[in-house]
Amino acid sequence: MNTASEPEFAAPAQLSHDVARYVRRRIFNGTFPAGEYLRLDQLATELGVSVTPVREALLNLRAEGLLVQHPRRGFMVLEVTARDVSDVAMVQAFVGGELAARAAEHITADQVAELTRIQEALEQAYQHTDVDRMVRLNHEFHRLINVAADSPKLTQFMSGITRYAPEAVFPTLEGWPDLSIRDHRRVIAALQAGDSDAARTAMAEHFEVGVQPLTEHLCERGVIR
Repeated sequence: MNTASEPEFAAPAQLSHDVARYVRRRIFNGTFPAGEYLRLDQLATELGVSVTPVREALLNLRAEGLLVQHPRRGFMVLEVTARDVSDVAMVQAFVGGELAARAAEHITADQVAELTRIQEALEQAYQHTDVDRMVRLNHEFHRLINVAADSPKLTQFMSGITRYAPEAVFPTLEGWPDLSIRDHRRVIAALQAGDSDAARTAMAEHFEVGVQPLTEHLCERGVIR
């Protein structure tokens, strides 16, 4: 994955979350390959933080199934499989589709207008290959739909599974911007029409369509062997 337009690290309020995002990205772009051990002190020095948030981040990534902790040796990167990618997308499609369907029943005209504004900004970001901005705007797009769905527990489930998806990779996939734009516009149209079935289908297909190109990309990078 081309990470030239991504910041190497930004010191956030919640350090452990940002450390986890940093490590997660490098697992999915092949910088940290399966079988490699990650050293707490080395990561802390590299990121300019203390060891504590690094340890917390790696423990979270262990819980996500990306790392395994070995006594006296530390945290080792686990292999990502094609089935992992497919399974994550399957759950996202089901839960995300249901959230979109519920959003179609409750979304307001103001929310649709805001969603359209976010989508226009996202399409501009695609034109300028601004990866960080793409990821942020895409997150805002889906978050607004989840808010409109008014289903906190489902939204919590969706937030959990999304951590397993390499969001920063998708904008770099060949042809992904066009697919994303097409799908997002379909979702907006369904929400605007208050069509729950169409919203569910459009959102589910949006998550499912990324499985093959993402799998191929990760294979090319050696992340999936």
